[in-house]
Amino acid sequence: MSTKHMSDKAQRYLIHCPYGGKEARLGSWRALVEAQQAGQIRSIGVSNYGVHHLDELEAYIKDLETEHGKGKGGEISVGQWELHPWLARPDIVEWCQKRGTVIQAYCPIVRGQRFDEPLLQPLVKKYNKTPAQVLLRWSLQKGFVPLPKSVTPSRIEENANLYDFKLTAEEVKSLETGEYAPCSWDPTTSHD
Repeated sequence: MSTKHMSDKAQRYLIHCPYGGKEARLGSWRALVEAQQAGQIRSIGVSNYGVHHLDELEAYIKDLETEHGKGKGGEISVGQWELHPWLARPDIVEWCQKRGTVIQAYCPIVRGQRFDEPLLQPLVKKYNKTPAQVLLRWSLQKGFVPLPKSVTPSRIEENANLYDFKLTAEEVKSLETGEYAPCSWDPTTSHD
């Protein structure tokens, strides 16, 4: 494959949210599958889908395979959700893990809104790390691909400095709050 061809091909394309109804969701997926089969996209996936949306899409993929042949329905290779200790989404995580779907976590540092939380402070002190670094480490150890957002060079550098410490299994578990507290929108609950 030439370098020029690589630049013409999208590496990953996600359906941003499940809004618009079933027909729109399935039509969008079919368009992604067709673009992937035409060599325009390397991998496809979804963002902000609830388990009911994922189940709906999985059934549609099976229908496409029945109609067009094995492997012709596409594969949900990656999914993106707001994920952090205050919104761990165990149902979605379990669904993805069972199917080998890569989980990307946006808002993994909760937009900085929870940096003073008491449950973070002992780990911040123990590891001499920032709350953001502890939260990103949690995300990595949960098997997620964290997507921290920053335009500040020092924070970008800080966010990458995560590989000189590791949380214990007990510490990872201690950060699992069981709360449902999005800091962004949450289309996963949409039933249109």
